[in-house]
Amino acid sequence: MTSGPATDFHSHLIPGVDDGAADLAESRAAVAAMAADGVATAIATPHFDGSLTFTPDLANARLAQIDAAYTALTADADVQTTGVRVLRGVELMLDVPDPDIGDPRLRLNGGRFVLVEFPALQLPPSNADFAIRSLREKGWQPVLAHPERYRNVDDSLDSLLALRYAGAYLQLNAGSLLGFHGDGARRRAAALLARGWIDYASSDYHSRGMPAVAAARASLSSSGAAEQAELLFSENPARLVRGDAPIPVAPLAASARTRRSWWSRLLWRR
Repeated sequence: MTSGPATDFHSHLIPGVDDGAADLAESRAAVAAMAADGVATAIATPHFDGSLTFTPDLANARLAQIDAAYTALTADADVQTTGVRVLRGVELMLDVPDPDIGDPRLRLNGGRFVLVEFPALQLPPSNADFAIRSLREKGWQPVLAHPERYRNVDDSLDSLLALRYAGAYLQLNAGSLLGFHGDGARRRAAALLARGWIDYASSDYHSRGMPAVAAARASLSSSGAAEQAELLFSENPARLVRGDAPIPVAPLAASARTRRSWWSRLLWRR
């Protein structure tokens, strides 16, 4: 099948605001690398602590910092010549279970979707689903970033069931498919795809090395999963930018030893 341009909604391209691009020169190079990797639209998502929303002065100062750097990035002539449409959002740290994300700058392209993560790459030991339910009850759609990288998610993936049941969509890091985040993340990424639990794939590009979008798409396509690759990297992220729900991604062929419970089979069809 013909591959469409990628839409990437998890990246750290904005200069000087987090552990991504350190300055505008790195941002220019990063956006150029995204263009070379087939990305036509990129949502830049600097880190933002949810707890800041309880202290408006601190939240406003942090957002003003991001505003200024984002304006400098998108106004840059070299960035504009890449042809990549750079939008904005944040990667929201759920260091509190009920942040106020009424400000559209805290959501992906100002829409109803919000990219979230938990602190220290650890799922909370209990009630992780409460934060997901809280966001959903307020009308927002949480997308959990890189679940395959969470240190306390074992190969059974059982700890992610409650989050999916609570209404979270899941976003896989492209680099996880290639082993960039270690064997455990690669193994869990494959298992999540085998169960059909992944709705999107993005780069989580920190403006160093390669975005890995093209390589991950090629890897999936070469293994017979071209249709899934198109949904994960192109169609479903583009739908997110428009405010639409993702199309279900069919499970990749699992090994003979992979077994799914009736509940997990039901959940991927949610």
